[in-house]
Amino acid sequence: MNFTPSRDTRIETASGSGRVSYLQIFLIFLRLGLTSFGGPIAHLGYFRQEFVERRKWISEQVFADLVALCNFLPGPTSSQVSYSIGMTRGGILGALCSWGAFTLPSAIIMLLAGYGIRWMGGNETPGWLHGLKIVAVAVVAQAVWSMATRLCTDRTRVTFALVAAVVILLTNNSWVQVLIIAVGALAGWKLIRTHAPAEKPEVFTRLPNRVQSITALAIFAFCLLLVPLVAAGKQDGWLALFDSFYRTGSLVFGGGHVVLPLLQSEVVPRGWENNNTFLAGYGIAQALPGPVFSFAAYLGAAKTGSPTGWLAGLWCVFAILLPPMLLVTGLIPLWSRLRASVTAQSFLAGANATVVGVLLAALYQPIWTSAIDSAKSLAIALVLFLGLQIWKVAPWILVLTGAVLGGIFL
Repeated sequence: MNFTPSRDTRIETASGSGRVSYLQIFLIFLRLGLTSFGGPIAHLGYFRQEFVERRKWISEQVFADLVALCNFLPGPTSSQVSYSIGMTRGGILGALCSWGAFTLPSAIIMLLAGYGIRWMGGNETPGWLHGLKIVAVAVVAQAVWSMATRLCTDRTRVTFALVAAVVILLTNNSWVQVLIIAVGALAGWKLIRTHAPAEKPEVFTRLPNRVQSITALAIFAFCLLLVPLVAAGKQDGWLALFDSFYRTGSLVFGGGHVVLPLLQSEVVPRGWENNNTFLAGYGIAQALPGPVFSFAAYLGAAKTGSPTGWLAGLWCVFAILLPPMLLVTGLIPLWSRLRASVTAQSFLAGANATVVGVLLAALYQPIWTSAIDSAKSLAIALVLFLGLQIWKVAPWILVLTGAVLGGIFL
């Protein structure tokens, strides 16, 4: 009598490490959410060590391909990778456990920071607060440097980045940022040559079924295309808040640092935050473990008008992280077939090079123009950049140093 193993049995055999409960998935990722300092690239290192080397939940090849998928999609790469790894062990419910646990610690801390900034008065700019704004300069400058060396490796890609920066600086519009990334991806398809993997990719495990994938993509499209029509003309309220943060999460490519100009263009012109409060919160976010997108919790808790407070903060985090998770759920089955394609790699190379230009423009406006207003500010920024880029100082130490130097000299 022939026996065909169930889908779950095949998954257990493929992963080779036995069944785990949803509680175990949650607790493992909660620990990572509490201890994963250093930003998105460091998070991926923690994940690889934990799930490829130590627990052997996934193979090196599957991990690399999950990272490639999440780099290709808008949203925070580390949050999407945590969601995908949870999916390999517990399906969509396991993915939700891993995503929520990894995000929760930093979201709670940023909620408290938002309350603190409101209590101290966000309209004032004391020296320590100015120092936090300068931390943002150093962090984004280091991100531009790091991404440029990895993603702009020839004249074509450098040109993509610089043209993107010029266009964004001349237009200063969040929709232009999205358009230029799309144009960069199309140009990469035509102008950048990549190579397919030498070996046939390993099959992903625990993929969503067709109904789940189509449902996720339908919800994504509904919220992106129809919610803005319903929210049109509303300057405040729960729906306007969801619309702004959902669109940001849907359209930001390149991870945590690239979200800065999109969020700034959404919340500052509306009067929800002033620029000092905005950049101070971004500086605080650099010291925390977990995803930088938890910065949204701070913006909700610190905003003026209604809604505000901890419910608004959690609502903002949910809204900004929902679209990337929907896209992963909807597209991971397709990616499992397309990831060996040379065409897909060329699209990705063009988009990534353009993202460097987006980040370069953001480094100048609004970060540099708001923080570097004197020779002392520039000197502090150079010290912080040196510590981050050359001496590899931990981000939380960098934030404390920036606040102290700002309090002493500014």
